Formats: sequence, C-alpha cells, structure tokens
Amino acid sequence: MTEVFAFTDGACSGNPGPGGWGVLFQARDGDRLLRERELCGGEALTTNNRMELMAAIMALETLSRPSSVTVVTDSAYVKDGITGWLAGWKRNGWKTAARKPVKNADLWQRLDAARARHDVNWQWVRGHDGHPENERADALARAGMAPFRP
Repeated sequence: MTEVFAFTDGACSGNPGPGGWGVLFQARDGDRLLRERELCGGEALTTNNRMELMAAIMALETLSRPSSVTVVTDSAYVKDGITGWLAGWKRNGWKTAARKPVKNADLWQRLDAARARHDVNWQWVRGHDGHPENERADALARAGMAPFRP
C-alpha cells in the first residue's frame, strides 16, 4: 500500500530575518521509494516559527486531492501546536491560556484549514541529527531562503 510522507523544515537567518521553508514529499510502498518531489520558498523578513508553519502549510496545500499523509517535522512548535494547543486557541477565540493573542494566528488558521482536507499523522524528529529526509528538507529550506539573503 502506498504511503505519502511530507518532510518539512523552516530556516531563518536572524530571527527575524530572511527565511525559507522546504518540503520533501515521498511516496513509499513499505521500504521501497516510489517517487519524490521537492518544494521550497521563502520570504525577505520573517521568523523561524513562521517558516516552520509555512513548510507544513505548503505540504498540505500542494496535495491536489484529499490524502492520507504523514507530516514529519523537527519543529516541536508545529507538532505541539497542531496536535495540542490549537483546539484551545480556537475555543478561546485565538487567545492563549494567558488571554494573549496567539502568535502567527494567520498561519495557524491556514494550517488548520489545510489539514481539514486530509487524514494527517504528525511526527516529530530531532533536527540536525542525521535523519536523511529531515536533512534534505533543511537544505531545501536554506535554498528557499537564499534569494532573500544579502
């Protein structure tokens, strides 16, 4: 059975500063790689957290039809936000438990809408730890940032 994976990463040079996001898609049948696709992009002035969110958003928005997909991220912010904090933020009118506005609410709302079309499994991996697909997603994020660096 074919499984779809989206390995995502964000990068920023300075925080805020020029940033990039990257996505490595893989379709697999067990251990056998069937196909791959890479995406990247960036912004001139952003934060690392925004780029981590953009990577996950672009992964899900790029899928042309509802899919079962595993999103693999090295961002605890993205993983914890989407699997834990989001429901409370929505209940609280996009405010934190401390009643402060949720940072990056525009992107969290976009990610929430993008995931609604799919059956998404969220996985966290340690960044910069030799995970081959995470390293490739990191390289894509840095490539997406490159046009915006001085």
